[in-house]
Amino acid sequence: MDARVKAIIAHITIVGWVIALVINSNNKEEYTSFYLRQTLGIFLVGIILSWIPLLGWILGIVVFAFWLISLIYCIQGDMKIVPFGEHFQRWFSAL
Repeated sequence: MDARVKAIIAHITIVGWVIALVINSNNKEEYTSFYLRQTLGIFLVGIILSWIPLLGWILGIVVFAFWLISLIYCIQGDMKIVPFGEHFQRWFSAL
């Protein structure tokens, strides 16, 4: 499976992220690993912010925008970091 397809699957849902992680663990590709780390960070921030009543909902729109930007970069074949994505790359470097 192409690295870009695995990265797109990782963006779809958390289940898709797990599937992409399992597929990528057999044959690690840097492109897929990059988007696995970035998408995990976006998902976790979204989940954490969803627990904050009003502010979390407003910031959830921003997180959704980051997710959408990441997906667009992924589809285009670019490895571009979304805002705060450099932290995700460092924190989840084991992926």
